Amino acid sequence: MPSISRWFLRAALLYLALGFTVGALLLWNKGLGIHPAIPHLLPAHMEFLLVGWTIQLVMGVALWIFPRFGAATMAKRDSLGWAAFVLLNIGVWLVIAGTPVLGRIAEVAAAAVFATHVWTRVRASGLSPM
Repeated sequence: MPSISRWFLRAALLYLALGFTVGALLLWNKGLGIHPAIPHLLPAHMEFLLVGWTIQLVMGVALWIFPRFGAATMAKRDSLGWAAFVLLNIGVWLVIAGTPVLGRIAEVAAAAVFATHVWTRVRASGLSPM
């Protein structure tokens, strides 16, 4: 498994743990009424699980599954994968920090960089159409 895939999957598992923890706190507060500010953590809970866990898991598995062509150019192409990883994580934390527009811009940029990175791995199968 490529190193970039391992980092995507590790980060995804970290976000899963964070999302479950915040979700447990939200449920605990709903039952016991611990603090009135805790319901404001719902957007962070959704961001951790929807983008932090799900999207990173998909990206990590996609980078692992897609074929790798040409070892000489892999370092250049892997830099796009690392850029997508950094942009996505920065986007998650910007949304949680209260700047959702900047966070979403970073997440969309991460998706575009990731698509560019994966597109370099797409090749024709060599079969002629019937």
